[in-house]
Amino acid sequence: MTPDTQNEALTLLAEVWSLSPDVRLGQLMAHLGFLGEVHIGRGLGYIEDDELIAILYRHRAELMARRPGTMDQAPQPAGPVVSVSGSAMQITANSAVAPDTAPA
Repeated sequence: MTPDTQNEALTLLAEVWSLSPDVRLGQLMAHLGFLGEVHIGRGLGYIEDDELIAILYRHRAELMARRPGTMDQAPQPAGPVVSVSGSAMQITANSAVAPDTAPA
């Protein structure tokens, strides 16, 4: 993991945690592991760093969508997010993670 990727992951983790102030860090990590199992088919210890970042973006978008009036204010990833299959992913506040449908 490059330093930029590390910073992105830690920044996202802090943002997600701030959106869930009643959640303990261990609970959040367990929840991210569950989301990894659901969306990628592997637990937190077995997913790649870029996959964890995609999960963090998705979870942040879901949490932002629950907050009134903030859905359109969620910052987007700095670069393209790649799915497990290698296809480009576009993350939006409305759809969390959606396959990129732009023509190739």
